[in-house]
Amino acid sequence: MTEKIALASCNGMSANGLVSRVAVGDCKKENDNVISICMGSTSADIEGLNDDMLKKYPIIAINGCDNGCVNKILNNKGINVSKTVGVGDVLKKHKVFSTDPFRLDDDGEKCVEIIKNKINNELKSI
Repeated sequence: MTEKIALASCNGMSANGLVSRVAVGDCKKENDNVISICMGSTSADIEGLNDDMLKKYPIIAINGCDNGCVNKILNNKGINVSKTVGVGDVLKKHKVFSTDPFRLDDDGEKCVEIIKNKINNELKSI
């Protein structure tokens, strides 16, 4: 595993966006070698002030919806993504879904655990 790995979560206002953010937050707390990227700051950084930091570590993009905004934002800035996790695709395989974009219920917490496990597996493979 490399020295540090960056996680870039969805900031969208969907249930899967919330699952993405919580799973990334949990992974960051549980792994000393994980940092997280603020996609709002990344999107707003038209001067490219964050580009050096974004290119320093491998990035795992965690997209909430099928639009793949995390990848698009980073690609538009010329930032390579090492791995991508599609929250919706992963959850479909487990047949569990979150429905509230603002609060996690029991199903939402199950979704977070599933995505957190997927992210942790991806972390091990870098």
